[in-house]
Amino acid sequence: MALAIATAAMLHLALPAAYRLDPAWVVPVVMLTLLGALILGDPGRIDRQKRWLRVVTDVMIGFITAANLYAGVHLVADILTNNKLFADNATGLLATGGVTWATNVIAFALWYWDLDRGGAAARAHPLQPSPSFVFPEMQHSAYASADWVPTFADYLSLAFWTATAFSPTDVSAVRRWAKLLMMVEAAASLILAALVIARAINILQ
Repeated sequence: MALAIATAAMLHLALPAAYRLDPAWVVPVVMLTLLGALILGDPGRIDRQKRWLRVVTDVMIGFITAANLYAGVHLVADILTNNKLFADNATGLLATGGVTWATNVIAFALWYWDLDRGGAAARAHPLQPSPSFVFPEMQHSAYASADWVPTFADYLSLAFWTATAFSPTDVSAVRRWAKLLMMVEAAASLILAALVIARAINILQ
């Protein structure tokens, strides 16, 4: 999870200046500061169920989502209004679209990770709410232990395939909020990918 946060911070710096919040250092510094607070408050295994840790986690994920939404909306607006920023630079357009898409995957992975079964700290304890996602390991006891719980990598995989296939994969969403969140991610990825690729092809022609 920490590596994903750091990656999202670096990806924001890779965006063109027009798609970053000013000054450029604000987003990375805020992300890494909040991450540092979480690590200090719950070092090692995430298992401390404290309200302030949950609040900081939600603020951090929300900040990443908002910063990437800012970039995504500006990118889509520039494509639809035929902005000259990428008029002769298909490579730059594809790179910017790729950075926005990758950050979107990370953001949704963090939301899935934070919301499923009350969050990572709750999942570390025996008594936990019913799952919002059913992973293959939960259905095939021959391949995983009975007390198996998903880690961030499992939610990252879920977010990646939702954004790539635009549909559920081997993970089933069993709560309404989970289904709706996956729909939002798939729709956002589809719109972004379609517009960026179509615009890049038009530039190349």
